[in-house]
Amino acid sequence: MRLRPEHIEAIREVVRRECGASARVRLFGSRLDDAGRGGDVDVLVELDDPVERPAMLSARLSAMISRRLQGRAVDVVLSAPNITRSPVHDIAEREGQLL
Repeated sequence: MRLRPEHIEAIREVVRRECGASARVRLFGSRLDDAGRGGDVDVLVELDDPVERPAMLSARLSAMISRRLQGRAVDVVLSAPNITRSPVHDIAEREGQLL
């Protein structure tokens, strides 16, 4: 089940406000599958500059986006120069849709 346009805009707004205009957002995971039945909203937030407290930023973005999406569970993965990459980064970049 894809997200509605107003939900996509809500995600963009939160990320822009908290991370700046240069932040890029990719939706990945089950929400890209039209035949799927939902699940968590998985987003990758790509940042050009190092992040001081990545865990705090990820948690804050997740909570703020979740509130805007009427309580849906949201998983936020951050990508920044000082964050160690994991396989989920590769999947999100390869399969994710830029919002």
